[in-house]
Amino acid sequence: MENSKRTVTCGELTKADVGKKVVLNGWVSRTRDLGGLIFIRLRDRYGITQVMVGDNASDEVKKIASGLKSEYCIAVEGVVAARAEKDINPDMKTGEIEVEASDIEIFTTSQELPFSIEEVRQKDGTLVIPNEDLRLKYRYLDLRREPMQQNIILRSQVTFATREYLTEKGFLEIETPTFIKSTPEGARDYLVPSRVHPGKFYSLPQSPQLYKQLLMVSGFDKYFQIARCYRDEDARGDRQPEFTQIDMEMSFTNREEVLSTTEGMMQHIFKKTLNYDLPAHFDRIAWEDAFDFYGSDKPDLRFDLKMQDAAFMADLADFNAFKAGAANSGREIQRHKRSGLKALVVKNVADKYSRKSIEALEAVAKTYKAKGLAWMKVDAEGKFEGGISKFYTGQEKVICEKLGAQKNDLLLFVSDEDWQTACTALGAVRKQLGKDLNLYNPDDEFHFAWIIDFPYFAWNEEENHWETEHHMFTLPQKKYWDTLESNPGEVKGDLYDLVLNGYELASGSMRINDPVLQERIFEIVGYSRERAEKAFGFLVQAFKFGAPPHGGIAPGLDRLIMLMRHEESIHEVIAFPKNNLAMSPMDECPSYVDDSQLDELHIKCTEKE
Repeated sequence: MENSKRTVTCGELTKADVGKKVVLNGWVSRTRDLGGLIFIRLRDRYGITQVMVGDNASDEVKKIASGLKSEYCIAVEGVVAARAEKDINPDMKTGEIEVEASDIEIFTTSQELPFSIEEVRQKDGTLVIPNEDLRLKYRYLDLRREPMQQNIILRSQVTFATREYLTEKGFLEIETPTFIKSTPEGARDYLVPSRVHPGKFYSLPQSPQLYKQLLMVSGFDKYFQIARCYRDEDARGDRQPEFTQIDMEMSFTNREEVLSTTEGMMQHIFKKTLNYDLPAHFDRIAWEDAFDFYGSDKPDLRFDLKMQDAAFMADLADFNAFKAGAANSGREIQRHKRSGLKALVVKNVADKYSRKSIEALEAVAKTYKAKGLAWMKVDAEGKFEGGISKFYTGQEKVICEKLGAQKNDLLLFVSDEDWQTACTALGAVRKQLGKDLNLYNPDDEFHFAWIIDFPYFAWNEEENHWETEHHMFTLPQKKYWDTLESNPGEVKGDLYDLVLNGYELASGSMRINDPVLQERIFEIVGYSRERAEKAFGFLVQAFKFGAPPHGGIAPGLDRLIMLMRHEESIHEVIAFPKNNLAMSPMDECPSYVDDSQLDELHIKCTEKE
């Protein structure tokens, strides 16, 4: 072949190209030898083109074609031909044509594959996916699979759309350091030893938080960064040791502007990449309401199943478990108290749930510290049956009216002295019911919501002191400034989370810009001036030179792509992720290093596995 460089990709030829001489480059996906005819499915990241080696091909080309195996990397020269009507494949973009090969060049051959690149399904239609560690060991092969290619392509498109939107809105993309001072931000830092400063360490940033605030002090009023972040915490499906976030900060702003800017960015991203229209404004739910109605501060709102307060039931029967939940002090919320006796009414499913299936739901509740899951059913006559029904016989009318229950409904209850425990446990049951019963609204594929009005402080029982729910630079809502020290438990923060389909997608807040207010927060959480100066002195010092009011947010890019692609792990949308042990089976990192390298860093390992 005189020139083996491709003239077209494997995904762009159509019937309009019939008669053209082309060169294709790609990987052999599959071959079929029908005797006198050999068909080759040639693949690149743009698509698949069928290549036909027929009677008109030379003996040399036929010989090469007959020896091709999966994942050989080749070039094909030939003429585009129309497929016969009966051979058209409507599921392929290139399904109306094929390329009649006149020459084939093998760039490289391939060993036998550790797993199939092609989609493999069992007889029942279930997709066969290789073991994750095997996929990660041969990640470069895994990335050739079409679903993985689409994941990475979408990630690139979303990143571009993000830059496009924010740049148009006047944001500047500014990089911040990845070697920084170690500061307490919640998770463990990854530490990097300094060779030239023995005994000293850099830290990899858990986020660009302090630096983006310094940029606001510097006068760059609209900043963003596709930021790499690092946290030494246990891995799970939506966490990684290294991850990426869309980091944003604005000066002379308020919560409304941050939220509307984020909504606009998400609308642009979804329209540009998925052609999906998001609503003009996202739902807003106060933190207490999110827990009271859904049992979570990251509720999945694709289905409408709200928890209810069932404290009234404690007075209807001599059932001690309910009396304990109803009698707790509750929380003062919106001028009334909410109890630790919560109910779920699951519509028209009583006949589908056996005692065994209800016990499975109880196991879910107990995982979240519930003492149990009480239940009863409304039968065809409107009477209660099963579970705790013997305590409430004769009370059907009042209970059903209060809870909105009807015939064939399943009633589930969690009672606990602690309101939040009861909410969380029954909220986990709610989430499980959503999966088990497929309650999701098919017309509500992506449901965003803002969670607002978070508690600013949380009491640490083990260490006997207050600590911040978010971080120490979050601005308390102004109406609580006078009572910060006297009543920390009632303080709300000017902070907000963006939730999508039951996942926390972003977290942000307005920031403290007054050094005096910042020192008050340090004192409440038990940070001495000396400790605060050592950890954050450079930021507090900067605030003394005219810091503007500012705030921001940081949506997780990995988690966003995961949800857009309906994946269950961010591993599926990162090119080269670590496994759940924070290791890479492909390049075997982390790994030991030579003693000479350790000596240069003035480090000695006390033991090795």
